[in-house]
Amino acid sequence: MSEEYVEGNFLGLPENGGEVDVAILQLPYELTTSYGQGTAGGPAACIIASAQVELFDASLGEDLPAGAALFTAPEWDGEGNSLAEQLDNISGYLKPWYAGDCLPLILGGEHGILPPLLNAAKHHPLVDGNMQRLTVVQIDAHADLREQLDGEKYSHACAASRSLDLGIGQLVQIGIRAYSKQEANYIEKDERVTTFFARDTQSPSTGESAWRSCLDTLENLTGPIHLTIDIDGLDGSLVPATGTPVPGGLSFWQATEVIEAVFSAPNSTVISVDVNEIVAQEDTPLTQFTAAMVATKAIAMHLKARKEGRWEAVAKQAGRIRMPQISDYFRQQKSSESREDTA
Repeated sequence: MSEEYVEGNFLGLPENGGEVDVAILQLPYELTTSYGQGTAGGPAACIIASAQVELFDASLGEDLPAGAALFTAPEWDGEGNSLAEQLDNISGYLKPWYAGDCLPLILGGEHGILPPLLNAAKHHPLVDGNMQRLTVVQIDAHADLREQLDGEKYSHACAASRSLDLGIGQLVQIGIRAYSKQEANYIEKDERVTTFFARDTQSPSTGESAWRSCLDTLENLTGPIHLTIDIDGLDGSLVPATGTPVPGGLSFWQATEVIEAVFSAPNSTVISVDVNEIVAQEDTPLTQFTAAMVATKAIAMHLKARKEGRWEAVAKQAGRIRMPQISDYFRQQKSSESREDTA
């Protein structure tokens, strides 16, 4: 916990100067939740809980911020009169932070933030518009590979399938244990998708070998990576207030190992991270505190990668004042669908 607590800042840390090494971006987005509610309040709750997180990270060997410039940016404004407008607004809000000079760490909000986030990530210099270069590593209880849910193709339950539609080269899923027959077929047939099911990694008899295979896969990834952490990927006992808590998930230490593995992979670079489906827990802050610890671990591993020369800025420092940019991808998609429906 910071000795000089600053309300509204992640970890309660004071922020000095104009540069940004890690930007904490809040997306209080909730339009397509299908069970539990409250993800719109998740980012703010996570920020508050983060003030109680210890600043020392054993892997980094230092107290955060370890000489780095952390910046908790003003949250997304939530504007948009339709789902497509809100998704475009999210992309526009995030795009300036994909300049290649800092790590964007995004707090959500429902998992429907993933497609607009990746639409912004395509502008990162290491992606440079070629989404096949990008690997998405997904910690999640749910496959999120549905074609639609309740008639909506941009539902949170479709986040991974819409990400593949955007053209990402590879999707590595970890902790999956709740999925449909259609999603099982998708996983089996699409060679871009590698799934480590919880029934294997958490098995008392075969879990050790399955988990080692998972970590080996992560450590051998190449190119730019986005790490998306739906906190329901962790066991439901750790995040009981998340929208759809599911038993049989990852332990906290397994989530930590995944974060360490992707950031230490010698031939890849983590360009951004999101921690989503955070819901404020009323009787105890366990859910939001767990999310804050996971996010803090990601920051620490990014700073370790910088320290060890495995991450470096690929663009000039753009500072803290970054105006949202126009995006119309999702409105164009909606317009195209409407034309097809009327044809």
